[in-house]
Amino acid sequence: MADPSSYRPKPGEIPDSPGVYRFRDEHRRVIYVGKAKSLRQRLANYFQDLAGLHPRTRSMVTTAASVEWTVVSTEVEALQLEYSWIKEYDPRFNVKYRDDKSYPYLAVTMNEEYPRVQVMRGHKKKGVRYFGPYAHAWAIRDTVDLLLRVFPVRTCSAGVFKNAARTGRPCLLGYIGKCSAPCVDRVSAEEHRELADEFCDFMTGRTNTYIRRLERQMTEAAEEMEYERAARLRDDIGALKKAMEKNAVVLADATDADLIAVAEDELEAAVQIFHVRGGRVRGQRGWVTDKVEEITTGALVEHALQQLYGEETGDAVPREVLVPALPDPVEPVQEWLTGRRGSGVSLRVPQRGDKKALMETVQRNAQQALVLHKTKRASDLTTRSRALEEIADALDLDSAPLRIECYDISHLQGDDVVASMVVFEDGLARKSEYRRFQIKGFAGQDDVRSMHEVITRRFRRYLAEKERTGEWADGEPAENGVTPENGVTPESGVTPESGETAENGEPADTGETIGTSLTEDDGRPKKFAYPPQLVVVDGGAPQVAAARRALDELGIDDIAVCGLAKRLEEVWLPGDDDPVVLPRTSEGLYLLQRVRDEAHRFAITYQRTKRSKRFRSSPLDDVPGLGDTRKQALLKHFGSLKKLRSATIDQICEVPGIGRKTAETIAVALAQAAPAAPAVNTATGEIMEEEPGTMGSSGEPVRTGAPDERRGQET
Repeated sequence: MADPSSYRPKPGEIPDSPGVYRFRDEHRRVIYVGKAKSLRQRLANYFQDLAGLHPRTRSMVTTAASVEWTVVSTEVEALQLEYSWIKEYDPRFNVKYRDDKSYPYLAVTMNEEYPRVQVMRGHKKKGVRYFGPYAHAWAIRDTVDLLLRVFPVRTCSAGVFKNAARTGRPCLLGYIGKCSAPCVDRVSAEEHRELADEFCDFMTGRTNTYIRRLERQMTEAAEEMEYERAARLRDDIGALKKAMEKNAVVLADATDADLIAVAEDELEAAVQIFHVRGGRVRGQRGWVTDKVEEITTGALVEHALQQLYGEETGDAVPREVLVPALPDPVEPVQEWLTGRRGSGVSLRVPQRGDKKALMETVQRNAQQALVLHKTKRASDLTTRSRALEEIADALDLDSAPLRIECYDISHLQGDDVVASMVVFEDGLARKSEYRRFQIKGFAGQDDVRSMHEVITRRFRRYLAEKERTGEWADGEPAENGVTPENGVTPESGVTPESGETAENGEPADTGETIGTSLTEDDGRPKKFAYPPQLVVVDGGAPQVAAARRALDELGIDDIAVCGLAKRLEEVWLPGDDDPVVLPRTSEGLYLLQRVRDEAHRFAITYQRTKRSKRFRSSPLDDVPGLGDTRKQALLKHFGSLKKLRSATIDQICEVPGIGRKTAETIAVALAQAAPAAPAVNTATGEIMEEEPGTMGSSGEPVRTGAPDERRGQET
């Protein structure tokens, strides 16, 4: 626990101006971001007697090891910078809204030549008009199905659209009148865009115009005795009215507004938002947050506004935002919202009438959401806590293993040997910490040796990080087994075995060099810098012994190791002749199984990816300067790699974009490359000839049969 007086700025150092401040811990991680109208007055509140601070504030200032600030010119700039830093650093002591679902929107892709109506989730794209969010995707589809009678806009994917255009036949919706079929030129692009614009106008609340127009057309058709057309228009009017009934009118003056309500207790707060457009509730969403800092209702509202509108512009920010309490001060927040919208935004607390009544409804929803969340979380926390305690008791650990790392080896008959590392913290998967390894220390199949290599590489980085940050006393690195001989030297920055990649498939930023890629100033967690309390390996006694030996060689004796064997789900400990058998109903065993299965899934996925890349390789990949475009041109011209091999240099030069020097390089590369083995029909044993239609993307023929049938079973 740090003493705040040890890093308190000297008198006169803190400016008396608006700004944003950051508290960092001893590892230089940003743990709190705040803004202030006066940095001097605000920061002074943190360095008073600890007994007078709120418990959460006291915990934050004693966890921090330094404070820094950035001066800005206005409070609006401070608000914008605070939002940016909270998004970037994800500080542990700031309010964080947990949204357990990605709410679906009704989207119209106005950025395409033929706009498409569809359900969309995730980040919003430029040029797409969004309506919602909705609580359920089926609610969107029901609404769209009703509206397509009147506004037959395209809903098909790009592949279906292109296929219909190629064949000259529309899809089913085109035949039943729920699509205007622009794919077969029944309507022009301009006419289809007009339909999309009318669809958007209707969804924004301009409903009466279209209803009156259809009623007038229905009356005219009846007068002209076109009864079938009049009946069709009658059904269209009914469909529109039914779609309108799905969103009841709550405000009679066709108001566009968002209503935000907050329900809170000492530890948590629930936020509910109703999106009202054209006087109707068009969408609803909500979050729950831990109150990790001392915070008022107005401050919670301010954070909710940042979460809602931090990345929105234009009409996505409504003219009116109704809240239960105003931020203090309110002027910078209102000015910031106005800037996001591009015109005036009213931020106020409703006092009477329909808006106050609707706010009470939103408040009841927030209260119900908080009660439901606490019920679910209590059950979840109880189960996870019991699982961790059972693991600690079974393995004779001093405390519950709050961070568990699990390792698994995967290969296919000794080829493409890879390993995975998954991380569970507090019983939950932490996918941002997952890592993948290529086994490069040796060739062939040896799970025990592979496990030793992976554990060694992972904890070398941990020890190197400890040494780099000065957490060791003088002389301790050599005692812990980290010496220039084993590949870790802080002066030069080690380049160990490469091959680590993160969960997203990109190369891990810490897998190549230690001491240069682990920066201190960005505030983000340093990968491989935090040790687990428990290492789990997928396997029995040999794998456990290899992992324990790797840790012992590095001088690490404070990390527990166990293995989970698949056969009988036995838990193996280092040096024990008999396994630990947990009851089948044990929550601890269930958690270990989840960790092991996740490591296995992650390793298998990586191994299959590497294998598929290897199968798609081609001798043309080794030709310098030959990109994908010219590779495809060569294969398209000759039809197969076999015919390209037999071609002369002059014939290769006939391909557009291939000069004589490149043709000579291609010919040499193909001559040096060994021909691929012939494809064999596994059912008949027949050797299959290459055909243009059976080539893969690299030009090699595609073999029949699943990979497991050809090469053996993967592990």
